Order: sequence, then structure tokens, then C-alpha cells
Amino acid sequence: MMNTIDLRGVQPTRAAFERLVPRPVVDVQVAMEVAAELIHDVRARGAAALAEQAERFDGGAPASIRVPASDIAAAVGALAPQVREALEEAIARVREATAAQVPAAAETRIGPGATIVQRWQPVERAGLYVPGGKAVYPSSVVMNAVPAQVAGVSSVALASPPQREFGGAVHPVILGAAGLLGIDEVYAMGGAGAIGALAYGVEGIALDPVQVITGPGNIYVAAAKRVVRGQTGIDSEAGTTEILVIADDSADPRYVAADLISQAEHDEAAASLLVTDSPAFADLVSAQLDALAGATKHADRVRTALGGPQSAIVLVDDLAAAAAFSNAYGPEHLELQTSDTDALLALIQNAGAIFVGPTAPVSLGDYLAGSNHVLPTGGQARFSAGLGAYSFLRPQQVIRYDRDALRTVADRIVALSAAEDLPAHGEAVTIRFE
Repeated sequence: MMNTIDLRGVQPTRAAFERLVPRPVVDVQVAMEVAAELIHDVRARGAAALAEQAERFDGGAPASIRVPASDIAAAVGALAPQVREALEEAIARVREATAAQVPAAAETRIGPGATIVQRWQPVERAGLYVPGGKAVYPSSVVMNAVPAQVAGVSSVALASPPQREFGGAVHPVILGAAGLLGIDEVYAMGGAGAIGALAYGVEGIALDPVQVITGPGNIYVAAAKRVVRGQTGIDSEAGTTEILVIADDSADPRYVAADLISQAEHDEAAASLLVTDSPAFADLVSAQLDALAGATKHADRVRTALGGPQSAIVLVDDLAAAAAFSNAYGPEHLELQTSDTDALLALIQNAGAIFVGPTAPVSLGDYLAGSNHVLPTGGQARFSAGLGAYSFLRPQQVIRYDRDALRTVADRIVALSAAEDLPAHGEAVTIRFE
């Protein structure tokens, strides 16, 4: 079912592995032209463009793009008790884990009368995107909203695609999750157009621009976030899901196969990779994939994803080479299922989130681990972080110097400003002592 890439005997350098890692055929760059056109249309025509895009790409034009507060309240009341309990537990766990991501202000005393305070200031307004294509994601409401709230963001707007099943309205479970979190500004809009609307605002529906946009989505959402970066901040380009499992022959092939399938059911373009130093174990996992994939609800979708060029079983010489391959790939989700996971973990540099051991599947992080499941994809974990409170915070330095402290460095400022041929810089200091 899955392609096999045999890297045994290949020198495990970063450059060599980066040339060989499997990636989706369609990348974000290809989708940028379409995303830019949709965003331009929203900027030019506002709500009318959003309604037309909803008809073309989503579940039909909503009766109202801005969801009435009464609908959100009704959705909270209609939540199934078990779903509500699970969402409330997820909110509590993510809130607890996210609190550790807010740094305390720190003061540095440079000298007498000279201090610098490092503080972390939240953005005033954030836009949260919750996808709604092949599945419904109330868990993504939690993962987006809780970090913003923990960071201290005072204004939050949430966008999610209209659903045909619900007459062009946002899925009621997503609305219920938003209501549990106290979010009352929700818009029925999806895709690249929604990202543009959040970035630039839409006057006709009283949608003010946001300073940061976060949340996962399809390739066009990821492309749209790249288009609007500069107008607004983004968390990362969290696109189609990825899982990479490093396992040796001590792992349970059923667990590994089940975990690969769990992410493949998201989307036909989802990437599932097993990296192992044991060909015999790879064969066992392949057999389990054949057995388990046909029994799952979204079997056709799973088979397409596992058989695509973005998915593979990768054979390497040893676990050090497995770690090198993973670091070159930069997976969204990385699982370590080996006899010595701590030793392997020490070799890992690049991953969105790391799940250690046989009883920490990615599904745990998707819902109730307390970690965040909005993570960079497409190799961006090599230089980007997953969503957290820090995504909504800006570090700022507050400088205080009294007169005597300024006097102690005045001559050096003058010397450096003269060296740079910017004498007015020095004059702005010396004028204070004339």
C-alpha cells in the first residue's frame, strides 16, 4: 500500500536527506496565485465576494456571515453531554499547559539609573480559523482560542466555513465550542477568502482587521496566510496533516499502523511516514496497514493518502540515521516508538510536537493531552513553532535612563554616530547637556 524508500547506505547528511524526503506533489507556492485572487476579490467586493466563494467552495452562502449571538448560545445548549464534557476537559488541560508559555517581565539593571525591562505584550485582536471540509473540528476551536485568551488577547474573531448540511451555517458543534470559550464573534466564511477578510476587514459586516491569524486549513488556507503575512502576523502555515513514526523492532506494528491510519483519514493528501532500521518490522506494519485500513470508516481516503507520493516506509541503517532523516523532514507530528526513546529524543531537533512511547499516540495530542495540535507542516517545523500563547505575544523592551546614566555613555554615542556619518544622533544626546 505504501511506497518504500530504501536509504540504507546513504550518507545521512542533512542535504542528502532533504533531497530525498517525500513531499506532496502540490505545494503551497502553487496555490498562492489562486489564494491571492480570492483575497483581492474579498478586498474589492467584501461580503458579496464571501457569499459567492461560499457557494463555489463551501456549503453554500450563509443567511448571515456574522453568526447571531443567539445561534451560538443555542449551540452550547444543544451540545451532547459527552461532547460538552470532553470539550470542557480539553479546555482545562490546554489552558493549564499553555500558562507555562507566558514569560514574566524581567528587569535588567545595566548600571546606576539605567534599566531595561523585557515585557511580553499581547496583540489586541486575533483571528482564529477553524477548518470544516471533510471533518468538523471543535477541538481546533479550543486549540486556537485558549492560547489567545491565556496570552491576554482582548478581541477574538473566529471564522469557519459554512456547511451545506446545516443550510450554509457554521457547524453547530463548532459554534458550541466557541460559546463554551466565551467567543461571540463568529463568521461563516472559509478558505482563502476568510483569511483575507480577517487580515483586511470587511466593512459591510463590521469585521475589523486582526493583528494575528492562526489555525490550520487546506493548502489554499496555508497559501492565503503566506499572502497576507506582512499585513498581519500568522502562526505558521499549518496545512495538510503529517505524521512520521520512528520505530524499531521493539514496537508493536499494530500501534504504528493504527497511528499512520489515524492521520491518513484527515485527507487524501495527508502524509504518513514510517522510518525504521528493521525491514522485517516494516513488513509487519505493511501487513497491519492492509488489515486495518479496510476496516476503518474512511477506508478509501486512507488508502489514497497512504498510497500517495507524500507517504512512505523509509528504511535506514540505524536510529541515528532515522533521527537525521526526521530532522531533514521536520514533521508536524513525530512519534518515537523504540527500545530507548530518551536516547533517540536527544537526537531530535525539528518537529512540531513529539509523542514519546507506545501509549502517547498523536490522537492524544489532537484532543486531550493538553498540548496544542495547531502545528507547522510542509517542513516548516524546521524553523517554526506550533501554536501557543507566544503566538499572540510580542516581546518589547522598555528603556529607562536617568540623566547621569545617559551622561556616562554620551561620548560613546557621539563617537559611534560620527563613525556612521549620522551626527544628528549624537547631537540628540549632547543637546541634553548644553
